This record gives sequence, structure tokens and C-alpha cells, in this order.
Amino acid sequence: MFDIITSILSALGGFGVFLLMLAENVFPPIPSEVILPLAGYTAAQGRGSLLMIVVAGTLGSAAGAVLWYYVGRWIGIDRLKRFASRHGRWLTLTPGEVDHVDRWFARYGHWAVLFGRMVPGVRTLISVPAGVSGMPLGPFLVSTLAGSAIWTVILVLAGYELGERYSQVASVIEPVSNAVLALAVIWYLWRVATFGR
Repeated sequence: MFDIITSILSALGGFGVFLLMLAENVFPPIPSEVILPLAGYTAAQGRGSLLMIVVAGTLGSAAGAVLWYYVGRWIGIDRLKRFASRHGRWLTLTPGEVDHVDRWFARYGHWAVLFGRMVPGVRTLISVPAGVSGMPLGPFLVSTLAGSAIWTVILVLAGYELGERYSQVASVIEPVSNAVLALAVIWYLWRVATFGR
């Protein structure tokens, strides 16, 4: 994976950063905590502009988020409620809870998207409920671009400043990402086990 990322960055520069971040948001196992610090390191070596890398990373990340947003729009609140009425245990939501979450997202969705874009393991998934709840595309894009830009700047600058030690960024963020994922799985299993009680 590392060699592939390095080859793409070397061959395509900023466009490579865009494509990799788009892929990272469509296929979450591709880690931004490897892509962006490495891109920052290449900028520190004079192979690319720091600003170009930040812009490309932000736009690629946002483009991937928009794809998942439209998946959510396709699902829609009515289809989700019908699914919940038949398979609520596996969704861990009743139709009434879907309505509750929808109302919550209508009120706080822009903050959820903004901060969700900076949380490993949540970054991609937060776009789906935004689409399901019918969050307007404009506010969704503003929150997505802002959150993506902050995340991109942090990782790119970390790689730029750490130089050859840029891989340390992934070693710090990866355990956090794994912990978030583990907590999400535990929470889901608990919800399934206690559903309807």
C-alpha cells in the first residue's frame, strides 16, 4: 500500500493527492493518516507546493463525502423507516427512533458533519445520515469542506514538520481510529442484543 501511494504521489503530484483522498473517502481502508503526512513530507523536500497539497487533499476528501451523501439521499428517510419496521434489530433503530435522529440531525447536522469529518472512522460515514435526513447540499458542502480542510492541514503540516519521521503521524492516529472502530462495533452489538427492551 505504501509503495502504491508513493508512486501515485510521485507521478501525479497534487492530482494524485486528490485521487487518493477521493479513494480514501469511498474506500475507508485507504488511510488519510498515511497519504497526507507523506504528501506533506514530499512538499518539505521541494516536490510540490504545500498549498496545492492542502487544496487537493481537501477537495478530494469532500468529493468522496459527496458520493456518500447522495447514497444517503437515495436511501431517504421513508425508505429507512420502512427498513427499520422490518429489520429494526439489525439497524438497531425503530421507525420512531429514525424520526428522532432525523429531527436531531435537522437541528445539529452541520456541527455533526463538521466535527465528524475530523474523526477517524466517522469521517466517511457521517455523510450518509446527512443525505438521509435531507440536509441541503449547500450547508453540507460548507461543513464538509471546513472539516476536511482542518483535518488535511493538520496531517499535511505534521508530515511537513516531521520530515523523514512523517510515518509517526499514522502510528499516533491509527490506534485512535482502531479504538473508535472497536467502540462502534461494541455499541452496535450491545444495541442488537438489547433491542426492544
